[in-house]
Order: sequence, then structure tokens, then C-alpha cells
Amino acid sequence: MLPPGALDLQILPDASAVARLVADRLLRELLQGRPELTADAPSGGLRQPLGLATGRTMEPVYAALLQLVQRLPAAERQRLRAGWLSFNLDEYVGLGPDDPRSFRAFMTAALGQPLGLEPGQLQLPGGLAPDPAVEARRYAEALARAGGIGLQLLGLGLNGHVGFNEPPCGPEAPCRALMLSASTRCQNAAAFGGDPQAVPAMAISLGLAEILAARQLLLVVTGAAKATILRRCLQEPPCAAVPGSWLQRHPQLTVVADAAAAAELALP
Repeated sequence: MLPPGALDLQILPDASAVARLVADRLLRELLQGRPELTADAPSGGLRQPLGLATGRTMEPVYAALLQLVQRLPAAERQRLRAGWLSFNLDEYVGLGPDDPRSFRAFMTAALGQPLGLEPGQLQLPGGLAPDPAVEARRYAEALARAGGIGLQLLGLGLNGHVGFNEPPCGPEAPCRALMLSASTRCQNAAAFGGDPQAVPAMAISLGLAEILAARQLLLVVTGAAKATILRRCLQEPPCAAVPGSWLQRHPQLTVVADAAAAAELALP
């Protein structure tokens, strides 16, 4: 378990307050620019991109981020757009960018179009790739060439998954194509007419290996339904049955939760 004081835990009254705080943190990261890696890094000195996530928790976060960006002076908005490079955690296998249920479509609508970003600035796995396993390897290699993730934004699934790293999952799991659990398909059914069977059975996801290699992790959790799994992630020993529990091993982990999600945490 995390030793006392090792975790930056911020508890806010509600999901709206969480969204505003997280959006402010993302904006500060974007305006700081991506730190240069050392000249002898395998990436050749490229800058580290932002790691992004999808899901209902992120909808108010991105809406709040857009509001903040719109208030910036024109020169700062232009600098932010010009320097933007992000890699998303995952994508459904079988859904293309024109499918409104795809994560590519979500990111384009949430950030790409409003900010005027080019498609290449928002990187996601290709859901229509003929061989998902090959696409997973290509995506991992593209991320490595970009220098790995600087700040990785994460949500938390009801079964403890981060990205689509379903249990059981160890910390060494790489970017890969994998089967989605029944609970995850139920959790994500709202975007598919409420039918879990309509949710794609497979996805491509960055693994815990790539997530834990990020410079900083920002885990965002809201709602009473997540209270038990958040407690297990943060206050029980890391284990494969709760993939998010491996985040405890990261030296720069920040957790932002609303009061409902934090209700079961044992606090000093």
C-alpha cells in the first residue's frame, strides 16, 4: 500500500468542481509545453505528449478545458494548438473514425474540432486496422518515438481497470488488443443504445507498462458507484485483480475525486 503522505489526494465537493480542477491542471501542462527529453533518449530528444482518456468522467473535464482555452489571449491559444500532441489510451476494435460511438469521434467532437486541431495531433489506435495485434504494436512504437507520455489522464472502471486493462492484469502488461469483460461492456452500454451486446467485444489499449512509464499520473474518479473500487485501488496491496492498484507504485500519482467517490477512503 501507499505509505502515508506518498499520494497527492485532492477531494472536492462534486463532479463539477473536479472537472474544473482537472481542466486547470491540463491547461497548465499544455501551456508549459512538453518538456524536452535528454539528447541521448531513444526518442531523439522529442517532447513528451499528453496522455488522454475517454468516458463519461472526462466529458465535463474536456468541456471545462474548452472554456479555459477560450478565455486565453489569441497568441496563447495559437501556441497551445501548435504545440498539441496527445495519445489516447484506447479504441474499440471494429469502429472507425466516422462512427459516432468510437473514441476517435468522441475526441474529435470534444477537443479536435473546437480547438482546430489536425487529426495527427490527436493520436488513437486504429479501430479498423485489419490486424488489431499489429496495430497495437504500431501504436506502442509511435508513442515510444514521441518520447512516452508526460502527464497521463486516467479514469477508473468499476472493476478496477485503467485504460482497458481488464483484470487480471499485471504491471508489465504492454499495449495490446484484448477482450472486454462483461462488466465493462455493461458499464459502456449507454453509448450503444443501452445494449451491452452492441458494445464491441475487443479493444486496443495502452498497457500498464506504458501507463506506469508516464512522467506523471492524474487519476480522476467521481460518483458513489466508484467508492469501493477507489478504496481498493489506493488502500489495499497492489494486485492483478484490481489493475488500477498498480498505480500506487508510481512516484508522481495525483488522485482527484469528489466526496462521493472518496467516501470509503480511510483518511488521516
